Amino acid sequence: MHTNTARNPRVSLKPRLVIADDHRMVAEGVQHILDEDFELLEIVADGEALIETVHRLQPDLVVADINMPRCNGMDALKRLRQAGMDTRFVFLTMHMEPALAVAALRAGARGYILKNSAGEDLRNAAQQVMSGGTYVTPALGARYISGQMTDMRSLTSKQLQVLRLVGSGLRSKQIALQLGLSVRTVEAHKYTMMQVLGVHSTLELVRRAEDLGLLF
Repeated sequence: MHTNTARNPRVSLKPRLVIADDHRMVAEGVQHILDEDFELLEIVADGEALIETVHRLQPDLVVADINMPRCNGMDALKRLRQAGMDTRFVFLTMHMEPALAVAALRAGARGYILKNSAGEDLRNAAQQVMSGGTYVTPALGARYISGQMTDMRSLTSKQLQVLRLVGSGLRSKQIALQLGLSVRTVEAHKYTMMQVLGVHSTLELVRRAEDLGLLF
């Protein structure tokens, strides 16, 4: 169930904001932090409501939790991107794993902020994202995450196909047959991906790919 919290129907020159979090106090805290610079359109409490609201209101920015009922924030973002919606997303979450931040950025998020460091961090993120940049909570090691994003962008679509089949448990000969490649080409792709992702065995490759969200 979504809640309309827009206080004034007049036209505003401020960027338009939707907040998605199933904890009302958190959502109101975000509203308070960003109220000076954004016009709040709605607060929603689950991912399905978020998808509907973004389609209906087309906000300039969404600040969303990842863990939400009905549809989590990451899946909501992916579905909106698949539908052609390019609304800027900032995730505000308790999850401190750098790999999850990488996966969020890969899915199309522009910011990743930890709830325990919101405040000024969230203001900075919102300003940077609205200026066309990205922002990751410094505690997560933005340089590391940026490097991982660069690494992943260097993988070709064919390599990603091979990687997902490796992750499903297929051997090189089976992958070669399924993709119409030679076994040597499949092995070459695996070797290249190991170099790019900094691992030394097929098992490590699969684990690293899982950590980075490449097998979804």
